Amino acid sequence: MADEVLRFLEPQRGGIYLDGTLGGAGHARLILEATYPDGVLIGMDHDAAALAAAKSSLAVFGDRVILRQGNFSDMDAHLDFLEIDLLDGILLDLGVSSHQLDSAERGFSFREEGPLDMRMNPATGVSAATVVAEAEAGELKRIFREYGEERWAGKIARAIVMDREQTPFLTTLQLADLISRVVPASKGPQRIHPATRVFQALRIHVNGELESLRAGLDTAWKRLKTGGRLVVISFHSLEDRMVKQTFRALATGCICPRRLAVCACGHQPEVRVLTRKAVRATEDEININPRSRSAVLRAMEKLPVKGNQNV
Repeated sequence: MADEVLRFLEPQRGGIYLDGTLGGAGHARLILEATYPDGVLIGMDHDAAALAAAKSSLAVFGDRVILRQGNFSDMDAHLDFLEIDLLDGILLDLGVSSHQLDSAERGFSFREEGPLDMRMNPATGVSAATVVAEAEAGELKRIFREYGEERWAGKIARAIVMDREQTPFLTTLQLADLISRVVPASKGPQRIHPATRVFQALRIHVNGELESLRAGLDTAWKRLKTGGRLVVISFHSLEDRMVKQTFRALATGCICPRRLAVCACGHQPEVRVLTRKAVRATEDEININPRSRSAVLRAMEKLPVKGNQNV
């Protein structure tokens, strides 16, 4: 959604922007080109491999690029370290990158044989294999249902617990094959692979993605200058719901009870929502990049607040 990102982020010359989910650095490159010759881009990713690839591909932009390893939920600490107070814009392109999906050794894909890992940063945290090996059936059911909205969560969880007593789940295809056997066959053609929701749920759980998003949204708008913009691309209904609700809460003015004829709270909206309806990928883009089919973009702009001297 390159065109949509640039349209809502509105990158300007001399601005300072943060791409909190750098990934393949495609959006970062567009922002740097749009802010030529003196715009600065801070690129964050907790995947060391992604940062290394971005360092090479963005080298042409010289010192206009600052790369930091970490989760965007920790942007406060990184910006403080860089002695940067406020930003002109922030982009969060959530989910897993195409490179991660296509790298079998990372364990994100249910179509390729690889270790059952799924960590964005393989150096930290607990792998999906450990979760599948140690979590009780009730906990697995909760993960699959809460994060994957999987209809057959309980049945899949019980099957995993039963089968792992004989053979531990160490690879992606082991788990994908079990799910395919357990989930009842669809009467019509299946739009997605039976393992899609479970793999998504495990990835979200392993990486604490919803917790990171909640913390990142709370920090991001505070780090914007007045007039600064936040653009978020989600690929999951739970993520999009959180973004939508956060934007709506920040854009709310008076919160007095309706029975009061005159506002007594003095509460002011802190942002202006730029996307009245969610923006989705065009058919042309979907044809080029099928993974964009589930992409949902929302954007907001920080408003001046009485007593706020941010410029």
